[in-house]
Parts: sequence; C-alpha cells; structure tokens
Amino acid sequence: MDIKKAIITAAGKSQRTLPLQTLVDRDGTTKSALQIIIEEILQAGVDEVAVVICPGDQAAYQAAAGPHAKRLQFIEQSNPLGYGHAIWSARDFTGRSSFLLLVGDHLYLSRTDKRCAQQLVEIASAHKCAVSAVQATHESKLPYYGAVGGRLAKGGQGLFEVADVMEKPTPTEAEQRLIVPGLRAGHYLCFFGMHVLTPTAMDLLGAEITAAKGPVNLTGALAQLAAKERYLAYEAQGRRFDIGVKYGLLNAQIALALDGRNRDEVLSGLVELLAERQRA
Repeated sequence: MDIKKAIITAAGKSQRTLPLQTLVDRDGTTKSALQIIIEEILQAGVDEVAVVICPGDQAAYQAAAGPHAKRLQFIEQSNPLGYGHAIWSARDFTGRSSFLLLVGDHLYLSRTDKRCAQQLVEIASAHKCAVSAVQATHESKLPYYGAVGGRLAKGGQGLFEVADVMEKPTPTEAEQRLIVPGLRAGHYLCFFGMHVLTPTAMDLLGAEITAAKGPVNLTGALAQLAAKERYLAYEAQGRRFDIGVKYGLLNAQIALALDGRNRDEVLSGLVELLAERQRA
C-alpha cells in the first residue's frame, strides 16, 4: 500500500474558518492551522493534497496555505450533506488509491520523533489495510467523537481489530458494544481525526449517499468496512487538539509552545502569570 494522496475536510459550516486561524508553531514561526496540518501530511511522505471546502473559500485557503499553496487541489462541496459526503466529493482525486484523511479542525502533538500522521501511514502500509487513529477517551467526551470497539490485534501493541463503529454513542451504548480489553474503566477508543482509508471505504460512502435522504457521516461506511475487509484501529502516540471547541485553539497553542524551541520562555511566562493570580 503506497499512500501518496491526502484529503483535508474543511467544508463544515462551523469548521470552515478554523483552519485559517494562526498559531506559533514549535519552530517559533507564525503559521495558519492549515499550514501546520499540511506539514503533518507532507512529513508522512504524502505529496498530493486535496482540501474539501465550501464554495467561495478557495482564495482564503490558498493564502492560509503559505508556501504550500501550489501543492493543493481544492474541491468544493456544493451541498452541505455531511462529513461523509465531503469525503466522497474527493472521489475523483483519490481514484482507486488508498488515502490519508484528516479533519481541518484538529492539530496533533506526537510523543515520539515521528508525527502522528507518519505513524498512521507506516502502520497502514505495513498491514496493507485501512487504519483509523484512535485515542483512549473518557466517556464524558463521547458526545464529540465516533468510537470503535474490537479486540487487540495479534502481535500488535496499540493495534486493534475493529468489530464495531458508532457515531457519538451514549455511555450505555458504548458499554454494550464498544468495550476494548485493556482500557481503563469508563474509557473508549474514540477517533483521533485521521484515517488511512481504502477504495472500498469510498465505494461504501457512495452507496450510503445514494440511499440517504439526509446528511451522511463517515461512521456508517466504516462499520460496513469492518465487515468487508480487515480494518484496524491504532492508538496513536500523541495527542489531538480540537481547535473548534471552547479554549481548543488556546490549548493547542500552549501545547505547541511547550514542545517548541521557546519552551523555557513560555513556561516561565506561565509560572509568572500563575504566581500573579495567586497573589491577587
């Protein structure tokens, strides 16, 4: 499996401006969230990138991409028919190739020398199948994420054979269908915001869209994928930051700063601020 194409989805009504926000990256350079996501993709060895956007947003995204703008293809999602439809809009771009998929409102911080997308691409290439990155997440966060259930993969640390997929399950539903051996009580494997998907997944999305009477999500197609071919979940060695939630952009900025070249300066500033608050 040679993964050379990636899709970034950024057409959601509440999502479309988030990748345009700016942060200071670990190298001390001010960048848009979009540029940081693109660099995550490029360091995974992927060199063709399509961004699914709302009609009329191309100019803003080209500007936000900075030096990477010429690498991008833009695909407009003409109708707001859900996340699954946004992915399916890029079917001509992916063709019959497997592809990396990232959402436009998440940033990532790896705990290893390999970025999270690179970890995922290497796992998918080694096992020659679809793989979703996941993170053990407390049940209080289930309303925000899709989640998977399954069993530990043979001989694979942090790898799970996916048996079931649910979109934003209740704690009761998760307890009944998504238990995974080895996780702490009250924790479930929730999506991390990045996947490597096969052409079969795109076919399943197409079938769902043809049959649907409303918006289509990705999880339905992934649940079917688990029944059709091998599909793994990988517990990524890193942390996701959803910049669309309250304080999400702030939390992402703090994490990037504390992992970057100006860590000591940022840390001393935070300590000073906390000390001032304590004195007040």
